[in-house]
Amino acid sequence: KSNNRVMTPTFEEYLERQAFCEATQELIDREKHLFWETAEAEANKEAVEKLAADHKALEEHVWQILQKSLSLSTEEEVSALTSAVKAINLEEEQDQLWKQNSQTPPTWRPSEWKKHHDEVLHELVNGRMDNPSSPTGDQVNQSSIEADIQSMGKQLKDDLQRVVEKVNNCYPPEMDICNFYARQYHQTVKARLRKIVGSVGSVDDCSFLLQWVKESYPDDLMIFIDRVLDEAKKEWDQGKEPTRDDGCYASPVAYDVIQVELLQQLDIKEAEINTFIKYQKFHEDVIKQNKRHSKAFIKANLSCVEQFRYVSDPKHDLFPENVRENCLQVLTEMKQSAHTYLLTSPHYQKVGTSDWLKKNTFEKLLNSTEDQLQELQGSSQSSYQELIGRLQQEVTVEYVQRLLKGEVKLKDSNQQQKAYETVQENGERLHELFGSKQDWLKEILTKIAEVLKLQDIPAIQMQIVSLGSAYPDLSEKHLSALLKLKANLSKVDKKTIKTTVLDILKESHTNAETRAFFSKVEVTGS
Repeated sequence: KSNNRVMTPTFEEYLERQAFCEATQELIDREKHLFWETAEAEANKEAVEKLAADHKALEEHVWQILQKSLSLSTEEEVSALTSAVKAINLEEEQDQLWKQNSQTPPTWRPSEWKKHHDEVLHELVNGRMDNPSSPTGDQVNQSSIEADIQSMGKQLKDDLQRVVEKVNNCYPPEMDICNFYARQYHQTVKARLRKIVGSVGSVDDCSFLLQWVKESYPDDLMIFIDRVLDEAKKEWDQGKEPTRDDGCYASPVAYDVIQVELLQQLDIKEAEINTFIKYQKFHEDVIKQNKRHSKAFIKANLSCVEQFRYVSDPKHDLFPENVRENCLQVLTEMKQSAHTYLLTSPHYQKVGTSDWLKKNTFEKLLNSTEDQLQELQGSSQSSYQELIGRLQQEVTVEYVQRLLKGEVKLKDSNQQQKAYETVQENGERLHELFGSKQDWLKEILTKIAEVLKLQDIPAIQMQIVSLGSAYPDLSEKHLSALLKLKANLSKVDKKTIKTTVLDILKESHTNAETRAFFSKVEVTGS
């Protein structure tokens, strides 16, 4: 009699036919038999090793067909991808079953094929954006940036069309593969555009870049902005910190909101910055609620505000003046509120008092300032430098203000020498702590220290003239408060010094660079 029984294909035959789903099921059945249904796994090591080798071979075949996802040319390849997707889902189910099992799993569990699937497609998209297949347009009359952008745009359009027409049919609806690819391309293109923005050499290139983005993402930009803002708020509400990029808090969401809103403004005569204001309100809410992760969010937002340099640079002439001014106003307000929130006041107790000269009270100010500098870590490099620059200025202003309160009276040359040494050393140590290039702040303390030390009237006058020439906002009140510290000067001497100095400063016209400082230092009396 003839044998009519249908022979079940072997694993190798399934693999050869690219029937990956059936091959996976065959391996899972063997796995269940060896590890769950019998106790053969320990005894039959040869069977386990064969199963491990087959599992690895299957995995390699699945990744190979995944890498062809965007270049499927035959029905066989489409069928193979469909089968590979089913195999991935079967593996995910088996991983979940093992999580509920108390037995020791085989070395390939969990296999995490879904995670690997996402990584393979991410690399696939990256590779295609790095090496677009067919440059388009007038290559001769285009800059390299224009050619790169157009080639990338064509590749993106062609690939997403393939996803919709072919790849989508290989996946079950719940995997939402079209949106998955759209997100991958959006993130990849966004990263490429950021690199290009950093290397833009001409206004023409920049204008072309902005116009291309506007044309490539037309009517749904505002919908996109609302969605990313909602996502940011959701993460904030859930207590999540923003991601870090090279150790600095980063917010691509904030960058997108600013960038897309400005792209929308390119053809608008009347500035409408509702989205900016909406984003600003979210920024202010984060500050107001002052949660554990508020500072991280504000550092990320501040980084984005700093990055968008084209808004505040009129020479690029990318936006209408009213748009630029309105956007700049919102960005400036956000930056100011971020600085105010992130910068807290160090401990100034005893500075400018007699205890300040007798004891080492300056250490408290130094230590609390150092703690503040640590707190500012996580800001972008440019934001951090600006923050510590502002902090150094605030500390110096407060230091001088407390000194000029006149709580300490320097009765003789010895005390004045001691005060000179103290102010000089304090200035050096502050400058060293901040490690900044703001020599002018140290110079202010040095000049004040010199005034405290000098005993000769003409020498005192010359030193104060030097101070007032560099900082023209040195007022008569400041001058009186400074001289009041020198208790061994007679009223006549003080009046002589003031009159002479003010007359010289009034008559002198210097073209040298000057700064404002003393206008921030509040003093009482006259």
